Amino acid sequence: MTAITKEQVQERVIETLASFGPEADQITPEATFEELDIDSLDLVELAQIVEDEYGVVLKGEDMKDLKTVGDAVNVITERASK
Repeated sequence: MTAITKEQVQERVIETLASFGPEADQITPEATFEELDIDSLDLVELAQIVEDEYGVVLKGEDMKDLKTVGDAVNVITERASK
């Protein structure tokens, strides 16, 4: 199995979030989900995609702690590399 890079995860997260409405150029690691108008249902869908693609399970308590795109990318990358 090849290692998953932070860049790959970030690219996939941005692609997924962009499908929910915000423009891809607005989706930066510093952008908050609130700023991007990403709601809890969008985050549940993102969590499902992450689990399907990387085998990383994000639970409700994990999602509450994620405030920015960068937070999500970091958690996903960290757990995928274990």
